[in-house]
Amino acid sequence: MKTLSLAFSILMLLVSSCGKDDKLTNSGPSHSNTNAQIIVHDGNEREYIVYIPESYDGTSAVPLMLNFHGFGGNATDFMNYADMRSISDSDPFILVYPQGSIANGATHWNPCPVGAGNKSTADDLGFIESLINEITSQYNINDARIYAAGYSNGGMMAYGLAHYKSELIAAVASVSGVMLDCTGSTEHPMPIVHLHGTSDAVLPYNGSSFYPSTQNTLDYWIQFNNTNTTPTTNSDNSDGMTIEHYAYDQGDRSVSVEHYKYIGGDHIWFTSTFQGHNASELVWNFVSRYDLNGLR
Repeated sequence: MKTLSLAFSILMLLVSSCGKDDKLTNSGPSHSNTNAQIIVHDGNEREYIVYIPESYDGTSAVPLMLNFHGFGGNATDFMNYADMRSISDSDPFILVYPQGSIANGATHWNPCPVGAGNKSTADDLGFIESLINEITSQYNINDARIYAAGYSNGGMMAYGLAHYKSELIAAVASVSGVMLDCTGSTEHPMPIVHLHGTSDAVLPYNGSSFYPSTQNTLDYWIQFNNTNTTPTTNSDNSDGMTIEHYAYDQGDRSVSVEHYKYIGGDHIWFTSTFQGHNASELVWNFVSRYDLNGLR
């Protein structure tokens, strides 16, 4: 199993070539605090990119946000595609883009324990636990405010963490993702926000013979969290796309399950805005309301 991606190698070269006052140049905004790192887990080198907000000085504990790329993607491109660094600067949190391993020529995530539901034998659940331990040992992290988000297969990974590593994860966001049926034992009410387009041809909104529908996924968490079953709804089409918002609230520990339905939306990390907020902002605005004990 191959672990080091070409794009990640290039990023490491860029980072290592930057002086103290230099900026890392990429297709998004320039940020000097973007660093490529490697840890060893299960005998394999595993990679991630970490962004430290400009105001971080270690004196106050800050949240940790994990954001997972999709199948075939890489952390470098995804960091620019689903860029949350400016949000990290505005509302300080440490931001990590982990890198999936490669099997059969494609990068991927395994959201389930080793078994038939996975794409390889890589222990991604263990990798992320090790990664969290590494980050919390290096930085002053509020360990009650660790969040997971992801796109497509990365959204599957975020749901996998909600099931199998819930003692570490305070809230989860999935963008154009889906929840697999290898559900574990979530230890606390889990706030969930799910963003999905109705014209998604990869992970269909209404499900397929392989994957559940968006509503089936929402229903699972509505029942688990004991939220209201009738949502509060509103919509917005100010950015040229109609986006419907459904909020199932008043769950245990005041958690909620929320859904943004992009009418005609494709299999993407959405840039169309709802009330002025793109997908990255909607994700952070939701998860940041919670810690391991529920609504903050």
